[in-house]
Amino acid sequence: MKNPLLFAISITLALFSCKTQKNDDVPRIPEVEKLISSMSIEEKVGQTIQITLDVVINKKSKHRIELDTLKLNQALLKYHVGSILNTTQGRALPVETWNRLIKQIQNVAIDESRLHVPILYGVDAIHGASYTKGAILFPQQIAQAATWNPVLAQRINEVTAQQTRASGIPWTFSPVMDLGSDPRWARMWETYGEDPYLASKMGESAVIGYQGVSRDNVDQHHVAACLKHFFCYASNSGKDRTPIEISKSTLYDYYLPSFKAAIEKGALSVMVNSGIVNSLPVHANRDLLTNLLKQRMEFDGVVVTDWADIEKIHTRDKVAVNHKEAVKMAFNAGIDLSMVPFDYVRYCKLLTELVKSKEVSMERLDDAVRRNLVLKHRLNLFNTPTTSFREYPNIASESSKKLAYNTASEAITLLKNEGNILPISTESKLLILGPNANTMRPLLGGWSYSWQGQNADKEGADYSTFLEAAVQIFGRNNVEYLPTVLYRGAKYFHEESSNLSLVSKSAMKADYIILCLGENSYTEKPGDLSELDLSEKQQTLVDTASKSGKPLILVLSEGRPRIIRNIEPKVSAIVQTYISGSYTAEALMDVITGKVNPSGKLPYTYPMHANSLDVYYHKPSEESKTTDGLYDYSGGFYPQYPFGYGLSYTTFEYRNLKVSPKSFSSKDTITVSVEVKNIGSRKGKEVVQLYSSDCYASLTPDVIRLRRFRKVQLNVGETSEISFVLTAKDLSFVLNNGQRIAEKGQFVFQIDALNEKVELTEDILYEKF
Repeated sequence: MKNPLLFAISITLALFSCKTQKNDDVPRIPEVEKLISSMSIEEKVGQTIQITLDVVINKKSKHRIELDTLKLNQALLKYHVGSILNTTQGRALPVETWNRLIKQIQNVAIDESRLHVPILYGVDAIHGASYTKGAILFPQQIAQAATWNPVLAQRINEVTAQQTRASGIPWTFSPVMDLGSDPRWARMWETYGEDPYLASKMGESAVIGYQGVSRDNVDQHHVAACLKHFFCYASNSGKDRTPIEISKSTLYDYYLPSFKAAIEKGALSVMVNSGIVNSLPVHANRDLLTNLLKQRMEFDGVVVTDWADIEKIHTRDKVAVNHKEAVKMAFNAGIDLSMVPFDYVRYCKLLTELVKSKEVSMERLDDAVRRNLVLKHRLNLFNTPTTSFREYPNIASESSKKLAYNTASEAITLLKNEGNILPISTESKLLILGPNANTMRPLLGGWSYSWQGQNADKEGADYSTFLEAAVQIFGRNNVEYLPTVLYRGAKYFHEESSNLSLVSKSAMKADYIILCLGENSYTEKPGDLSELDLSEKQQTLVDTASKSGKPLILVLSEGRPRIIRNIEPKVSAIVQTYISGSYTAEALMDVITGKVNPSGKLPYTYPMHANSLDVYYHKPSEESKTTDGLYDYSGGFYPQYPFGYGLSYTTFEYRNLKVSPKSFSSKDTITVSVEVKNIGSRKGKEVVQLYSSDCYASLTPDVIRLRRFRKVQLNVGETSEISFVLTAKDLSFVLNNGQRIAEKGQFVFQIDALNEKVELTEDILYEKF
């Protein structure tokens, strides 16, 4: 490596030569500036407040959902509230009801207020219009990532935007750009998996799908995206909303790229991480929210809090001595819109006092107001504050159904297929067991008609469970179902076994036993867990079924990889469905019968042990391999299944890996090409994955990193040459001072089992982060 003194000098010079970021990149729109200049302090403060719909709902109305006129007038006319979110009573509403409520809200905000400013309405439409009755619910983000197909992510979010606009809502709190790098975390399934590059590419497509091609003029068929949760929403314990201590190098090199990519694609808003990074609540972290996000990343959109998180700076995190101090810290840190969501009167009074006492500057208040008003302008809410569902195609259109099915089909991942037991004939006789066999909850997950997804069976009754789909394909006479495990609550905490004594008898008549196991629906704190293994009762069910001697097909429906080490040897096939939405069951049946050739690949590392949860881009010291290159299972990194893994019913052969040039500098682009041939007996889709390894670096390099990927479909005997183009920056990393650098030296490119070594001839410094 380079001389340490020269290296230190070069870094110091680079810090002084970095581009100076502008302090304020928010557009100056004449109509917006005129509004701001005419507003009182109280009116400005109101524009920075977001309340939940339940605050203005008439609780006495029993026959239909109605707004409370007095409460609505108080919020919008007296306190000038600028934004409303969420559904009411935690349930999905008919599209007609959404239209009626939002039109009434906008009528008050525009027709009866002094300044006629429309309300900005937001909702968690994260995989379809999650809170609209009858809407198609697509695969959750972790399942979208398993497709390794960004085009599908874009199409899903185009349809979600249409569905959401049909309800009259112009803003969605999606996509989640956090890394799903810890299987203990209850929100892992809301992410695009553990890899920064995969998450970046899926997130870019999601933003384009939601917002369309023009961020400054979002039409009525698109919505504003909101990146969640800026940033480093992770924890050392694996529990939701708990602290993480992390180096600047790791923070910027792994957790920031997905947000940076989505912001560069034009994302219009960002929601703040509810946790604590390096002992400081992110909602109070000016360095992250203003210095990094708004200034250095030149983000000109809205920064919104998560649910009631400002008060937690005082009540939970103990860095503010009272609520007023918490408001001051958060607003000065860079918060533009405060999701109060109930006690907005107190918040309004406190922020007004802080502005009048100059503890919060008028410049900071104007900046927040400007950002909120510019977002409303970009959404054309001043001209078209409401939409009508009649102007939109059927929210459950045939094309939407097909898209949901196709995405689920591409997501489903075949993890084991001993003796090529799959696919099976539709004439087979099945015994279906397990808690996930006849319920929609694990297929739809959280944020599905309700926060925890507990209404999925009622609201999703028109869609098929695994059992119902099996009956449709195999016939009623060929399918037997034993409700062997019952559950209550959001997780399988309270399980009762029944019918286990009947399993052996029923198995005698079956050709195969399908075990539908995994998790129930959950999200956030209710999804915290203490054990990563599949529950004891589910393991007992596998043990009982295995004694029958019949082939076992394990179907895993789970939002995070649960440990299956003890049951994996007892089953012949394992199919991972993740949380793949309304058409999960149909897609699964088509995979196991061979109508669909599985092409999903894991977007995370599937751990074998609860004490070995490293991601695939771990450091060399975590490796524990024997001299022949195989894993040493006595210690170190050894997953159940590696990142990017997934079987097919056909076979792909890789050959002729080429890299040009073999020696390169900052001026060069690098082309990596490979030939892929389908040498099996079925047409299939393959994800070509390009990885790199840095042989030596000034900070210990990762063992391997994903750099490019492409999904291709090949007919039997067909060969395709795949090329990827990179630059030296793709091989760079971030130092602990925040400087990004590509260091000279040797690198290895790898696709499948093929690899080529190349050399970078110079050190290259890039802008910080």
